Amino acid sequence: MKGTLILILSAALVTLFSCRHSSRNPGQVVYAEIDSVSTGNAGQLSAEEAAEEISRNFSSPIEIANLLQEMNVPYSPQYLASSLKAADQATSFDKAMALGFLGADLGYVNMYEMTGSSIDLLKSIKKLADGLLVGQYIDFETIKRLSLEKSNIDSLMFLSLDSYTKIDKYLREKGRGHLSSLMIVSAWIESQYLAAQVIQKYQDRRLRDRIGEQEYFIDDLIRLISPYCGQDDQFRKICDYLSTIKEKYSKVEITYHRSEPVTAEKDGGLVVTQTDSSFVAMTDKQLNDITSAIIDIRNKLITSR
Repeated sequence: MKGTLILILSAALVTLFSCRHSSRNPGQVVYAEIDSVSTGNAGQLSAEEAAEEISRNFSSPIEIANLLQEMNVPYSPQYLASSLKAADQATSFDKAMALGFLGADLGYVNMYEMTGSSIDLLKSIKKLADGLLVGQYIDFETIKRLSLEKSNIDSLMFLSLDSYTKIDKYLREKGRGHLSSLMIVSAWIESQYLAAQVIQKYQDRRLRDRIGEQEYFIDDLIRLISPYCGQDDQFRKICDYLSTIKEKYSKVEITYHRSEPVTAEKDGGLVVTQTDSSFVAMTDKQLNDITSAIIDIRNKLITSR
């Protein structure tokens, strides 16, 4: 069942991240404070290009959490960004960053069916979303009920992701795409933080490759956030952090082998299996440099909120 869940969520993630490149409508609402950051030429990559890059390179928090379970890695509350308190996030910048971090954590705890932690995270997420005027897109009661019942993890995970998809869409439509970009960046950092923590204790080739494959996706993140780098010291710091991570990936080499997808009939339906493969050439030192940088940057970001 969880294998099906990953396929569904992967498709939804492609939609979420490809949509982020829509152009801003000049007639849309301009918000005060950090919401008034000028977008300039933000989001000029085509949706097709973005979808292709993201689907090939992005390891979502859900995918990472699923892989950790396959590795029989026990759940650890120490991996969560528990120091982030919704009430302490004063600006829209802080709220958007926290939404990304906690959204990634929510995927992790839901995959492990940790009800208590998921409810606490959900309450914080709802408070942050309300602060950004997007709380209407989080069906708090339904998600809470599904978390407590532990009866339908597929519906729970899909509903959680759907909430973030709707928030992303609304922010872009209202000329606040920079906040959506922050959510995407912090969610990615948190998911890679989970992977970085685990790889230090549990050596696994699949997880190692997932980390190495992010060499290409870090470029996409930088293109996403770069239009805002000169607008604000906080954005400039995020840009500098991503550049630091990119530098650590500079020596990693990835070879892709493209193959035709395989189709087969199963349970009266058509199942398409991707057969592409990749080889990641990454030394132990390169892996350590990457994971150390991610852990350091993530910890700096959550303590500075």
